[in-house]
Amino acid sequence: MEQTSLHKAFRTLTDPRINRCKRHSLLDIIILSILEVLCVADTYEETELSGKENYCFLKQFLSLKNGIPSHDTVNRVFQRINPRRFERCLIMRAQELKDGHILEHVTAIDGKTVRGSKGTFHHKLPLHSVHAWSVENGICLARMECGEKTGEMAIVPQVPELLEIKGSIITVDAMGTQREIARKTVENGADCILAVKGSQGRLEEEIHAAAQLSCPGYGERRKRTRTD
Repeated sequence: MEQTSLHKAFRTLTDPRINRCKRHSLLDIIILSILEVLCVADTYEETELSGKENYCFLKQFLSLKNGIPSHDTVNRVFQRINPRRFERCLIMRAQELKDGHILEHVTAIDGKTVRGSKGTFHHKLPLHSVHAWSVENGICLARMECGEKTGEMAIVPQVPELLEIKGSIITVDAMGTQREIARKTVENGADCILAVKGSQGRLEEEIHAAAQLSCPGYGERRKRTRTD
């Protein structure tokens, strides 16, 4: 049986099940689910159905000793595995997808709200997450849920620790402009570009004052920009 890159990425994931109840390999369940979600599956039932339809193909690199796991089995496994460890395995795999011939210059960190996730009837807030996007490679390197938009400030400083960012430039919007993310970015060998708004106290004016001292003519260019 051929070992895939997904086998290598998830082999360190701890199996939460007891041995006497295992009829399917943890890696079989994980890899099957990832592949089916990437293709067509939106539910556990669809994962099982699509797995059965593509059994011969999947058998080339999955053991499937007892066939395709049922949707209930897949559901129970994902309810019990450690979500943070699973997330780290995914991030590791995403970074391996980067083109080795493309120099990683810019990684953009930004919050996103999932369209249609707000439950008006049940007064449910929309789902919000923080993404790290590789500009050159055009792929999402990491994604962390933060509940709601106000939780973004607590999640953004954690992202640089999850990625290999040495030599890169990290960009964040004004909400992510914090001392903590700047410190962690520099500690990990990267540079950062932080957006600043006028609502952030005197920070914007201090930046303009520093730029005017170090760059002759900056004040005039700023005035022209405001009037254009």
